[in-house]
Amino acid sequence: MTATTGNPPLLETRGLTMRFGGVVAVDDVSFSLREVELRCVIGPNGAGKSTFFKCLTGQLKPSAGTISFRGASIAGIGSSAIARRGVGIKTQVPNVFDGLSARENVWMAAVRVAPGRLAEKRTDEAMERVGIATIGDRTVGQLAHGQRQLVELAMVIAPEPDLILLDEPAAGMTDEEVDRLVGLIRELNRSHALVVVEHDMQFIRRIAKTVTVFHQGAVLVEGDVADILSNEQVRDVYLGKQAA
Repeated sequence: MTATTGNPPLLETRGLTMRFGGVVAVDDVSFSLREVELRCVIGPNGAGKSTFFKCLTGQLKPSAGTISFRGASIAGIGSSAIARRGVGIKTQVPNVFDGLSARENVWMAAVRVAPGRLAEKRTDEAMERVGIATIGDRTVGQLAHGQRQLVELAMVIAPEPDLILLDEPAAGMTDEEVDRLVGLIRELNRSHALVVVEHDMQFIRRIAKTVTVFHQGAVLVEGDVADILSNEQVRDVYLGKQAA
């Protein structure tokens, strides 16, 4: 999908390729995301979407091609440097400090970009938005997996990034936590761009607007969620019997 003429994309890749020896995990992918756009990235296991996510987030340095955020290259500069430019990153496995309280974790994320009282304010706001204000004093290492996911999500949004990248955010959550996450993603999308990589198709149906489908390392098809989920090619390579 190309950006609207006159409005440069917020995030863009061109010819993005990631090779591991003779294996091409991401193959010549061109991808464009507008300001305040929500994009879901789906595909079968081994399709290349997780490798694509790791390239976007600086966990991997691409073999070829470009990645730009607001027109500046971010390819291979590392996750911390990308985050400092205004990108919030949530990986599959919660990246939290088990020995600290939930609130201390979120505050540490907020204070990187906001001083003193502003960091406190952003911490409180992020925890309230995610729905974890009541467990702020609990040690993260003692929390259930879904609660840890929510703590990390609060850490991601506390610095108020322009772009949020989420890798399987619903994994391990209870139905109630997923409901809260759906509402939160919709609310965040009013003022933030998001890229969500996810396996759970029920979750995708609830949040998606535009969907990019990966297959064999390349973009198979891209478009409106309703069109994508009724696409025969997508059913064949990804949904299979579930769609039928």
